[in-house]
Amino acid sequence: MSQDQLVILRNKQTGEAYYTRKNKKKVEKKLELKKYSAKLKKHIVFKEAKK
Repeated sequence: MSQDQLVILRNKQTGEAYYTRKNKKKVEKKLELKKYSAKLKKHIVFKEAKK
């Protein structure tokens, strides 16, 4: 995976993180995706954070 496309999705409650790609030419907003949290055992919103 290219490092310039790599973004971190982090949840503030649990501190968990997911790594994913983002096309920065087409997507201008910060990503918000529903992902599974192993600590809470349910799907919650993960938001894009700084590297």
